[in-house]
This record gives sequence, C-alpha cells and structure tokens, in this order.
Amino acid sequence: LVEISPAGLCKVFYSDSGATSVEIALKMAFQYWRNLGQSGRTSFIALKQSYHGDTMGSVSVGGIEIFHRIFGSLTFKAHFTESPNPYRYDGTAVECRDHCLAEMEKVLRQQAGKIAAMVVEPLVQGAAGILVHPDGFLAGAARLARKYDTLLIADEVATGFGRTGTMFACERERVRPDFLCVSKSITGGYLPLAATLTTEKVYRSFRGRYDEFKTFFHGHTYTANPLACAVALANLRLYRKDDVVGGLEGKIRMLGDFLRGMRSHPSVGDVRQAGLMAGIELVKDQRTGRPFEAALKVGQRVCRECRNQGVWVRPLSDVIVILPPLSIRSGQLRRLLSVVGRAIVQVTKML
Repeated sequence: LVEISPAGLCKVFYSDSGATSVEIALKMAFQYWRNLGQSGRTSFIALKQSYHGDTMGSVSVGGIEIFHRIFGSLTFKAHFTESPNPYRYDGTAVECRDHCLAEMEKVLRQQAGKIAAMVVEPLVQGAAGILVHPDGFLAGAARLARKYDTLLIADEVATGFGRTGTMFACERERVRPDFLCVSKSITGGYLPLAATLTTEKVYRSFRGRYDEFKTFFHGHTYTANPLACAVALANLRLYRKDDVVGGLEGKIRMLGDFLRGMRSHPSVGDVRQAGLMAGIELVKDQRTGRPFEAALKVGQRVCRECRNQGVWVRPLSDVIVILPPLSIRSGQLRRLLSVVGRAIVQVTKML
C-alpha cells in the first residue's frame, strides 16, 4: 500500500470497512492534537452532501441531511461548507470552485485553532449523485488545510484503486493528504478489508512513555484479517500484472462518448464523469433543471427497466449511476451503456 500511495503516507492501520477507515482517521486526527497538547482542536470541516459511512463519527462529518435528522443528537460538531456542483450553481465551473473555496476559507479563518481535520472525497462525491468537482478544487482545499494548519483526510473508499483513472484520485491534482482511507476495491470486493494510511509525523505523536498513554486505543476483532489481506495482495498483483489502471483509457473514452450523446436528451439535465465513475441526472425540465417529483421514482424505474434487459445499475434519487468493474470488457461496457440509454428513453417517454 505504501508503495502505490501518495508520497509521505508510510504507516498503515487496518480495519474492515470504509466507514471504519474514516472513523479511525477522525479519531487519530483528534488524538494527534491532544497528544501535542492542543486539546482545543475538537471539530472538523467537511462538505455538504458528503458521505463517509454509517458509524457515528463518519455520520458526524457526512453531509447527508436524513442521517442528521435521525441521529443528530448523537453526532459531534462539524462545520459544513458548500459542495462545488457547477450544474446547480449560477455561474461557470471556475466561479463555482472559487466560491466554494472562499466559503471554506471563511470557516477555517473563523474557527482557527479549533479544527482538527478537513475531510473530503477527492474529485467525486459519490453518494451525492456522482458530483464531480471542478478542476483545482481538491488542490485548493489542500492548500487551505496547510495554510490554516489543519490535517487533511482523503476518503478514497469509493475513488481509490483506479476508479478515477489514476491509482488514487489525489494523484490527479498532486495532493498529499495526512490520512488516506481505502476499502472497497482493495480486495476487489471479495472480502471485507480497509486501511487508514498516515504520515510519520502523525505516527510519532502517538509515541511516548508507557505512563503517558499516548497509544491509539482502537482495535477490532478482525483488524488485518490474514485471509482478507491475502486476497488484497492477490488483487494488487493483478493490478500490476494486467496493468489495470493503464488499460482504462479506452473504456473511459467509450463512457465519455456515451455521456456526451446523452446530453441532448430532453430529460437529461447533466452528465458527470471522472474516469469510470459517471452519473446521469434526470430532470423534468432540461432548460431550468427542475427535477421530477420524488413520488415518481424516475431513477428507480429506469434502473428496473435496465434490470429487465439484463443490466444491473443503481440510482441515487434521479441520478443514474454507472460504476462498471474496472475489468469489464469493451463489449460488455458497450452493452451496459446501450441498455442504460434505451431504458432512459423508454421510461421518460412514458412520463
């Protein structure tokens, strides 16, 4: 993991799911400052509509409103800033990016000395509907984290291991986070495994005399399960042997061509893509971006029609999510896209 991850990440702590990898990063960041004698750094900064898992820490830094409506009284303090979504912003992608970074800096300035870490999904907010950030947003957020001396947690549970076209999404903007959270594709989905990578600087803050109790008191029964780790090693060998990431260019191009063709459909408001992550946002009025009524369950109906035609995809509300396995063959991908396009036409025509 250290060999393939962004430079500077040299220590690895294992767990068993994406949510726990984030939970661990949050606890490490919190305790890091305490170990340095800065106990005032107790809150976090994250993006609205972000998703980092279902455990209480990851829910606290997640911007999913329904979770906070139900579990809000159990969560800890986090500050949420605007997600850079150019489709829903009245301006250009660059203006959207700069506006969101300015809002983030305002919070960091107001909360100076109180923020333990910034948490981001690099490049793509998956559960928010495959929201692809404008170029430069991730690098800008990383610069702000350094400027205001706060730690940066990159949640690459969904984006890691080639999904965006590079091994990790952070590479796309040359960002070196203080924590990297990985899971999902680490084993190709065959067995549960996750890891939280961090730096020598963070690691050293947990060292000390026995009676100082600087240890990171966290551990699960199945942490670093040997069978799951063996599967992960076999998976990473396949990445090298088959040059999985290097072989994605043609598939990414095919997906991009399909999405560009879908833009003209009157019920398609926006298409978004980063590597082999894509979302097609369906709307009632393409001109205004007005969504369909939730009760119509348009996204669900499209995905049900895809299933009737032998292709299994999922919706996030009325965003049709396309996340094919990296190993998908060109013919399979062509069929998948053909079915998705046909289902969108059929369902929206009935409406």
